[in-house]
Amino acid sequence: MPKRVDHTQRRIEIAEALIRVAGRRGLHAVGMRDVAAEADVSLRLVQYYFETKEKLLLFGLQLLAERFGERVAARVTAAEADPSPRATVEALLMAALPTDEESRTFHLLYTSYAVLAVTDQALAAQPFVRDPDAAEDALTKLLRQAQGAGLLSPGANPRLEAVTLLAMSAGLGTSVLVGQRGPEAAAEVLHHQLDRIFQESDHSSRM
Repeated sequence: MPKRVDHTQRRIEIAEALIRVAGRRGLHAVGMRDVAAEADVSLRLVQYYFETKEKLLLFGLQLLAERFGERVAARVTAAEADPSPRATVEALLMAALPTDEESRTFHLLYTSYAVLAVTDQALAAQPFVRDPDAAEDALTKLLRQAQGAGLLSPGANPRLEAVTLLAMSAGLGTSVLVGQRGPEAAAEVLHHQLDRIFQESDHSSRM
């Protein structure tokens, strides 16, 4: 009896190979043949599951984003049983900083994809490039909830603060990635910004 193949798991394994090799060499330098070698499968099999490199990149980066979401959720759970708005916001921003191999790979590949999409129409057309809008909306919602509970500083604009925090987090992540500053220094900048936005009564223990 022929062995039953779990096609979903096989696609995930190939995408994980993409993430590993791209984390070492950079997204721009990875071809489907490289991914096949990393996954220890044939190029034909990679092409069977992903007809084009663009589709492989999209699936791999969606997988990376899902795991980032799991990483954030784990940080929030570890922070406290009933997370405050600040703890949730802080978990989201801190999880994105490249402080270990997993977060480094996430930041490197996410940034690389965005840069490649500037000049590659096929990549730019993929829905993954809209994910930053989703993150901005989610962060804005959290800040509005905090504002409704009287936890934000007077005059704070949730949408503008969300944009500022995400832009700052991305910039700090890149500065850590290239060795301009260490993770602790980057975290200190983020905490300083959160201290400005949130009232003292909502200061959570720093992660």
